[in-house]
Amino acid sequence: MKAPADPQAFVIAVRDLRTGFGSTIIHDHLNLDVRQGEIVALVGGSGSGKTTLLRSIIMLLQPIAGSIKLFGQEVIGIGERAAFQLRRRFGMLFQQGALFSSLTVRENVGVPLREHTALSARDIAEIADLKIALAGLPADAGDKLPRELSGGMLKRAALARALALDPALLFLDEPTAGLDPVSAGAFDELVVQLKESLGLTVVMITHDLDTLWQATDRVAFLGEKRVIGYTPMRELTRSDHPLIEAYFEGPRGRAAENRRAE
Repeated sequence: MKAPADPQAFVIAVRDLRTGFGSTIIHDHLNLDVRQGEIVALVGGSGSGKTTLLRSIIMLLQPIAGSIKLFGQEVIGIGERAAFQLRRRFGMLFQQGALFSSLTVRENVGVPLREHTALSARDIAEIADLKIALAGLPADAGDKLPRELSGGMLKRAALARALALDPALLFLDEPTAGLDPVSAGAFDELVVQLKESLGLTVVMITHDLDTLWQATDRVAFLGEKRVIGYTPMRELTRSDHPLIEAYFEGPRGRAAENRRAE
């Protein structure tokens, strides 16, 4: 895939990325761009490097070569202080929520605020309650411990924490994994609503075909150590690339597309 000419024009601009572990190369000359205000999903078969790409973008993994720019700022080789400031501009929802089990939901949501701001405990609690409501949780959820929440509520609590610092960019790792179809659909709707109301840019890893159809603007398909397809779902599922065809042409892929058409 040819790299766009101007990396400064995108919220995320990945150019000629090369990643790997030891002698194993995961990505080679991978290019990806994400425009402001869109929801992008990273998909691909097992071992295609979706998580490695995400971890590289959020500065948890050092690539071998290439360039990654967030909001026009190069993150490869970035200093600790600059990285700390840049992390305030994006939120991350991890696959299992990664909430602190000994803290209430309100206290969990307040963690980024305590780390990145000098706000008072009262102000932090008030902001946390606002984020909890924004994530679609009832008011009494703030006093609960993570073990007292259902799977869908846990995801929303983790989303509230990811939104704590009013990020412009949100990363989601398998946001609907483990949820029943109704809860997963409601979560997809919430993400789209937040994108529209807050002007968020969202990048997610997901295997949920319904999410791909219902909640994304574009889908980046990883394979052959690069991005081999990057279009809206309706176009991507018409690709004649063997890897993309195999991924979407199974019974589950056809069922998801049929539900979309209903």
